[in-house]
Amino acid sequence: MKSFLNIVTFDYLQRTRSYGFLITLCISLAIAYSFVPEPNANYSTIRIGKYLGAYNAAWFGYVTAIMTSIFLSLMGFYLVNSGIEADTKTRVGQIMAATPVKNRTYLFAKTLSNFLVLLTITALVFLMGIALFLLYHDTGFSLEIGHFIRPYLFVTLPALFFISALAVCFEVLIGRFSILQNVVFFFVFCTLAMFSPPGDSHFTLDVFGSKIVTHQMEEQVHQLTGISKKNNLTIGYILGDVEASKKFEFNGIHFPYPFLLSRIAWVVFGLLMVLGCATVFHRFDFRRPFELKKRKKSVVAQTIPKDILLSNLTPPKIDYSLFPLVKTEFLLLLRKGKKWLWLFNLIGMGLLAFLSFEMAHKIVLPILWFLQVGRLSDLTSKEHLHRVHYLTFSSDRPIRRLLLSQLLAASALMFTLALPLIFRYGMEGNHIATTSIVLGSIGIVLFAALLGQLSKGKKLFEVLFFLVSYANINGIPFMDYFGALHTALPYVLELVALVVLLTVLTLGFRKIQLKQ
Repeated sequence: MKSFLNIVTFDYLQRTRSYGFLITLCISLAIAYSFVPEPNANYSTIRIGKYLGAYNAAWFGYVTAIMTSIFLSLMGFYLVNSGIEADTKTRVGQIMAATPVKNRTYLFAKTLSNFLVLLTITALVFLMGIALFLLYHDTGFSLEIGHFIRPYLFVTLPALFFISALAVCFEVLIGRFSILQNVVFFFVFCTLAMFSPPGDSHFTLDVFGSKIVTHQMEEQVHQLTGISKKNNLTIGYILGDVEASKKFEFNGIHFPYPFLLSRIAWVVFGLLMVLGCATVFHRFDFRRPFELKKRKKSVVAQTIPKDILLSNLTPPKIDYSLFPLVKTEFLLLLRKGKKWLWLFNLIGMGLLAFLSFEMAHKIVLPILWFLQVGRLSDLTSKEHLHRVHYLTFSSDRPIRRLLLSQLLAASALMFTLALPLIFRYGMEGNHIATTSIVLGSIGIVLFAALLGQLSKGKKLFEVLFFLVSYANINGIPFMDYFGALHTALPYVLELVALVVLLTVLTLGFRKIQLKQ
């Protein structure tokens, strides 16, 4: 028991004391601040037809709880799915493998540590929800703390625990393929988020626990107005029509016993998954079990000339051009990861060439670019990860040659992947869409480079890139960075300004790093 608690404690402290966690925490709080818009805001997050909830304690508590359950599950996986990988890189795992600690004890400790990290963010969001209620609440409503505790306890926490267990299982089963982890979870999350219970008895199958709350909201609006319950609920950032919306008083819900038992069942299911993975855990022994012994090569004695005339040697050719570096960085990006994963990229490029413009631009392109998250996430942080930053930063013109070659190679890769759609838009004469995609390919590369410099790791970009990609697939306008939802020239100018800003910040932070 003592060893279990020690693993949990030290792993939790190691994660929460990192700069990446602090930056992710700040971003999570910034997003959570928008879960319940201020009274004069021009957007809403949960709307039933033309009705919005009155700003009472129940509305704040349940809305922030279900939004936290969904969005923190989305971001949380990428935040915590590197615990075993970190122990592998720091060699702590090999030390642990030499101790009597059992596999299940270690994996359960990692699961609990993941959950505590997400619980820390949830606790701060919980307090922010109470603070926002005190700032925004409508007159006549008082703070009822039970409306905050119940949804977080029965909706949010079981979902986060399941995601914590799922992250450990992914690391055990496909931990050596980080790109595959990101891709598989992307589709798993989308499948779970789009799950629609066919009846009231199927709310137990909703891992996020949000469907029963939104169903009760629709029921209350239906009883109040008599409007149809079908296709009225909208969750997300909905712009406009706030002033024309009507208010209804949401009084919370009573969770039925089957639903409460299902929340316990999801926690138990997560523990059982971890227990099953303990039987196949590698325990930091990466030797191939059936590796054949290599034959020793016969060493041929070579005669070394005693006298070497330097004048007879070929004079070295010094090439300061940028093209060799760009070519090398581009080949490194192409060869990163498993070769068979390029099959998905080729399928995506084929879909861009044959699907409708709307489907290709709004759905396929963000998914295709997200598949490159493993290639972009350590674009400017791999020097720190491999501890060669002192060598690379002391090279000749590290900004004008090294950094610029990395940015150009990554932008060329993203541009190449989107080339079928760019060519189709060019044939149609739609220069605004073409320019937007090119700016988007450059902008996301600069975004990856900037976050890599800030966090000196890859987790922060993975979290935010997944959030941005998911938002674009769901049609959230202000997350559109490649012109899928905007066709006007002013928006293209905004993208140009964004690219210029990211360029200045990226170059500026690299200069700061060189001076440190």
